[in-house]
Amino acid sequence: MKYLNLLSIATLTATLMGCTGTPHMAMESKADSNPMVGGAAMFARKNIIENAVNSKDHTTLVAAVKAAGLVETLQGPGPFTVFAPVNAAFDALPAGTVTNLLKPENKAALTEVLTCHVVAANALSFAIKQMIADDGGVHPVKTLGGCMLQARYQGDKVTLTDENGRTATVTIADVVQSNGVIHVIDTVLLPKQ
Repeated sequence: MKYLNLLSIATLTATLMGCTGTPHMAMESKADSNPMVGGAAMFARKNIIENAVNSKDHTTLVAAVKAAGLVETLQGPGPFTVFAPVNAAFDALPAGTVTNLLKPENKAALTEVLTCHVVAANALSFAIKQMIADDGGVHPVKTLGGCMLQARYQGDKVTLTDENGRTATVTIADVVQSNGVIHVIDTVLLPKQ
């Protein structure tokens, strides 16, 4: 129930920030497109979890989502935008970090890390780029975990910088799901330390 309250608060916050309910957040129809992620086709008719479990590049993320008890939430109606770190991004964290976060006694911390990668909106890359442009080159993104990310457009890629200065690049954008969209990223974003 605490998470559902967090979701409601985040949705309200996103609405106040202009992240939901506006035309630039509407999902484009990509039903005919099944991009490959981690060696598996991602199907627009499936939800975030149904697709993520098939990506060999996201086994750590899937294990973490299960350990945090977020499977049911991310199978829900959403909409969700998930910035999904690949296994190599988790491997790049200091030794023992992932093992420690996966311990049952650290479930709250794990949930906070994971929800710093989720936004309560459908945010395709064209919309993110437009928001960045509208905001003069940097757009604030409030996540369900309470993290404030800074979205930028550099070269032909969207980047996200967390409150610790860690920057992730979107390596695969616009993987449309039945309940939102996944953007694959190369770095784990962390809550403010």
